[in-house]
Amino acid sequence: MQFTSTRRTLSLESAQVITKGISEDGGLFVPRTFPRLSDELISRMAAMDYQERAKTVLSLFLTDFTAAEIERCVKGAYTGTFENDDPAPLVEVAPGMNLLELWHGPTCAFKDMALQLLPYLLTTAAAKTAPGRTMVILVATSGDTGKAALDGFADVENTRIIVFYPQDGVSPMQKLQMTTQTGGNVAVSAIYGNFDDAQTGVKNIFADADMKKFLAEKNMEFSSANSINFGRLVPQIVYYVSAYCDLIRTGRIKAGETFNVTVPTGNFGNILAAVYAKYMGVPIAKLICASNRNNVLTDFIRTGTYDRNRPFHTTTSPSMDILISSNLERMLYHLSGNDEELVAGLMKQLKSDGRYTIPADMLTKLQQEFYGGFCDDRAASATIAELFRQRHYLCDTHTAVAVNVYEQYVRETGDRKPCVIASTASPYKFAKAVLSAVEPEAAADNEFAMVDELSEVTGTKIPAPLANLKDRAVLHKSCVKQAEMAGFIRDFLSR
Repeated sequence: MQFTSTRRTLSLESAQVITKGISEDGGLFVPRTFPRLSDELISRMAAMDYQERAKTVLSLFLTDFTAAEIERCVKGAYTGTFENDDPAPLVEVAPGMNLLELWHGPTCAFKDMALQLLPYLLTTAAAKTAPGRTMVILVATSGDTGKAALDGFADVENTRIIVFYPQDGVSPMQKLQMTTQTGGNVAVSAIYGNFDDAQTGVKNIFADADMKKFLAEKNMEFSSANSINFGRLVPQIVYYVSAYCDLIRTGRIKAGETFNVTVPTGNFGNILAAVYAKYMGVPIAKLICASNRNNVLTDFIRTGTYDRNRPFHTTTSPSMDILISSNLERMLYHLSGNDEELVAGLMKQLKSDGRYTIPADMLTKLQQEFYGGFCDDRAASATIAELFRQRHYLCDTHTAVAVNVYEQYVRETGDRKPCVIASTASPYKFAKAVLSAVEPEAAADNEFAMVDELSEVTGTKIPAPLANLKDRAVLHKSCVKQAEMAGFIRDFLSR
């Protein structure tokens, strides 16, 4: 398996791609070809547990890893770290509507699915490509990636991890998860601004020549735990393949029968993993891209124009409060027939003008694959209440956006194929919004009182990782401007 960049032709193996994180030309790494899952292999995988499925999929992409290395990585990531040792249960909430619960890990969000595995992949890859170097994991987060990355990399040998998050752009629970993180190799700082400011700052630091020289002098090298790193994407491909296997295993569909997938997404990484599963032969019919009020992706899918020149909205689904969807660059590359010059030009326009428009033939392909929709906070709240009242199923705000947009799609098209909806976080991570949806008269006035009241009102259990936060000390109190991020990094790495 060879990888290239979205902006120029390269030929790299997976260990190099995972270690680097992002290409030196600013592009993202993508497979030059996609492996195919035969009907016979899918039939065998349907009978496997999640770990065996993960090893099977990973081995098709990480061909420079040995079978023993892949087994060590998978066992380390998925043994004893997820509730009931079942990382991605598929729950049929209503006929044809299946919620893929991706939040049973240590930080109660879907990022655990990849970020419990990435430290194993990265340290294995670095031993092949950069032996003896310390890998510096640099992360911009809209909430969930930061904590999941911190949890995965804390005290991992030969790594340091630095996380930046928007000061007022994450939920209180998300902030507390990050600011109480222990570990001798971790640093966390808020920034003044939104997630796009944090993400732009991180990208600029990756490309900064003086920072590269500083790292080289310390025998260090940057890598990324954001979904720009292919090592983040490949574990996410696994759970869509696994969902298809579970649909077959439980008799909800027959082998080869098509189904739809709905994903709440801001950075386009989680839905791109479903695209890659489709490229491997998983019979996904329509990819339903669900956005909140920051509906830049909806507009793009409907018009072919990507325009981030618009108001930024802080919503109750903060992990989707994004106007620059990094992983969309990979999708553009595939839609264009692997035209790296076209992609580089579009990204240049985005940087200079804040917008670009794709050619008509690309828009046709995009709309054949995707449906784009969005809903605001009020609609998401109503969806939470309705799903709980009618199905006694409690979901978080991001999942509610996905359910709402899926229902819009069904009303608009009449397409009632079975659907897998990515459920991306525990409702308890966003207790204030979820509680106000199911109990508008709730009296709780602080985060943990809200968590307790939500449990009492709904008869659901508080996840242990969140309940245990209550008495933890806040260890990280920094807040910097975007221009001060590089200095924060230098200070931390010089200790």
